[in-house]
Amino acid sequence: MKVIVTGATGMVGKGVLLECLDHADITGVLSISRNPLGINHPKLTEIIHKDFSEFASISDKLAGYDACYACMGVSAAGIDESKYTKLTYDFTLALAKELIKINPDFTFNYVSGQGTDSSEKGRSMWARVKGKTENDLLKLGFKQAFMFRPGGIIPKRDIQPSDKMYRFLINNLKWLLKILKGLFPNSIVDTTQIGQAMINVTLKGYEKKVLKPADILTLAEY
Repeated sequence: MKVIVTGATGMVGKGVLLECLDHADITGVLSISRNPLGINHPKLTEIIHKDFSEFASISDKLAGYDACYACMGVSAAGIDESKYTKLTYDFTLALAKELIKINPDFTFNYVSGQGTDSSEKGRSMWARVKGKTENDLLKLGFKQAFMFRPGGIIPKRDIQPSDKMYRFLINNLKWLLKILKGLFPNSIVDTTQIGQAMINVTLKGYEKKVLKPADILTLAEY
């Protein structure tokens, strides 16, 4: 199996990438990002692509893959709805629409977030935008599409969060997350579990399309 990973310069994407590189069933990984990863691995191919509003210009390089793990994303803090929609919805759908033209017999996994609003009508801007992104991805017609909604995320394998506030939390209050994980074991996942769950759901499928933390934990152990 060969997979595409986006957002591998971020916390979740890097965690997913590392699990893919280590997995015996994955023979090739294509990273699409704006900046180099700084990782050398025989399975890894990189495309530096600056304009995520279109992928037609690199369409020929996207053929031959079986799944995409779309982990790119930004915090909604300090961003207006128009810009957040562009970075979240427009970029993701641009990639998905290009991929389904190449291979509809494909798995598309999207990292969304716990609290996403599937009705697209709630008061929370980010939740509405994520909800529309999920809904439209599920309508495209991929053989498999799964929406990952992790809650709290603990980075593993020495990964550092890109968000400054979350990095401060992880570096200074990781003990608190561990306590919360003990108290609420089905609400917090780590980056390794997200990566393993993405691989396993691609290979084996799952009865749900929208995956909450408990589902991610279950799939990580498949």
